[in-house]
Amino acid sequence: MNITQFIKYLNKEKGWELQGQYYAIIDEWRQWWRGNYAPFHCIKESGLDGNIHTRDMYRLRMPKRACEDWASLLLNDKTTVTVDDKQSAEWLLGDNAQQTGGELGRLDFWHNANTLVELAFRSGTGAFVLGVENLAVIGGIAQNSKEARICMDYLPAECILPLTIRHGKIIDTAFASEVIVGGKSCIYLQTHKLTMKNGVQQYTITNEYFTSESEDSENAEYKPAPLPAGMVKSFSTGSDVPWFSIFSPNIVKNIPLGPGLGMSVFSEALDQAKHCDLAFDNYCRDIYLGGKKVFYNKNLLKSIIDGDGNVHYLPPDDIRQQLFVHAPGSDPEAEPAWHEYNPDLRTEANSQAVQDALDYFSFKVGLGTHHYQFNAGNIATATQYTGDRQDMVQHANRHQIKIETALLQILRAMLWVGKVLTGAPIDENAAVTINFDDSYISDAETRRQRDKDDALNGFVPKYVYNMEWRGMSEDDAKRAVKEAANETDGSETLGFGGDG
Repeated sequence: MNITQFIKYLNKEKGWELQGQYYAIIDEWRQWWRGNYAPFHCIKESGLDGNIHTRDMYRLRMPKRACEDWASLLLNDKTTVTVDDKQSAEWLLGDNAQQTGGELGRLDFWHNANTLVELAFRSGTGAFVLGVENLAVIGGIAQNSKEARICMDYLPAECILPLTIRHGKIIDTAFASEVIVGGKSCIYLQTHKLTMKNGVQQYTITNEYFTSESEDSENAEYKPAPLPAGMVKSFSTGSDVPWFSIFSPNIVKNIPLGPGLGMSVFSEALDQAKHCDLAFDNYCRDIYLGGKKVFYNKNLLKSIIDGDGNVHYLPPDDIRQQLFVHAPGSDPEAEPAWHEYNPDLRTEANSQAVQDALDYFSFKVGLGTHHYQFNAGNIATATQYTGDRQDMVQHANRHQIKIETALLQILRAMLWVGKVLTGAPIDENAAVTINFDDSYISDAETRRQRDKDDALNGFVPKYVYNMEWRGMSEDDAKRAVKEAANETDGSETLGFGGDG
């Protein structure tokens, strides 16, 4: 899907005034994330034959790594949700401590949400878009149906088309994505608009499909296509609760385009990304060109004559043929019999250059100057680790603000749909809390010791320690603590059921 061309079509057909220029910038970020920005990574060199040859630069592909690391820090398997209503919690999260069940488990929500964070930090914006399969619609209004099932899409910035923005918040929006229907590629456009009906504000959702031709040219053509069987053209949700939530890296955008959309986490670090690739390319080229060479006088080489009468010289050992190069001279008698050449690989200088580039890059993307280190063998204490990562901690806390808001909004929409449209016995107004992982602040051993101390001092029940650090169920954890307490026979020694 060429979103820039599709936007031109939508502006013409629907009277919108979307800015396609910003999506061209987003596409440049996407190329850097993929590790192949052709204007920079395709190198032209003049060969000995006088012709221009091209080669691909050796690359570290750090923009993608930075997005991966931010996604791992901000939304991972340690992120949990607390719902104050028991039935609502079981419907949403399941009934196990790992929160792998319920609607979120069925949707594989946490895996997809982690992927979306990476895509959002790559493209500047990400969107959770809720949908309902088997939705009953009567008179253009969504109705309660036991057959209805929640589904979810996770879309990056190039699929998000903000239409109405109030006080910095996207109210109306369209989502364009590429889908395959009957083996054919189509563009699916879904529009969410907050409208007034019968004196009540409620969202109207419109579905459209398009086919495209010659998208990569200025003569791109788009035509409306039939909707898949069972999909309604338009319906009202009956509520002002949006079925989408949009977030961006918590960075103030300095690009005067793309209202409502954010900025890639590495948008201000492209020079540093180039620095990384240049340093790594030089390192690899030094190694590639640094193989041992042995120059032989041609008198020591075996000569053969081909069918055209041309003379070819062969080294004495064909197994080591790449090591031998004939170095002709004007006076064969004056040439040395052989000469060994061992190029200097400059590994220390190259390694330092790569490390310097990584330090600059990690600083610019908010991960701190020492996030990528290759000085193996050095172990830092938890205090040193926290100090070295202070920049990362501050930026992580900042980014979590927007991610938390987006999660709460989409979970609220899920609870509303579950209650009103699927008839689940839940409370759509139940209080929801997002609990983020803080392991980037302290290491696992430090946190384990802290939790053990809290249990020893009576701040938390002892069985909670077994559940957290041994993966026990609540019943097994309580049983182990009870058995350990009986074995101590009233002594003050703490037992965690095998921990001592």
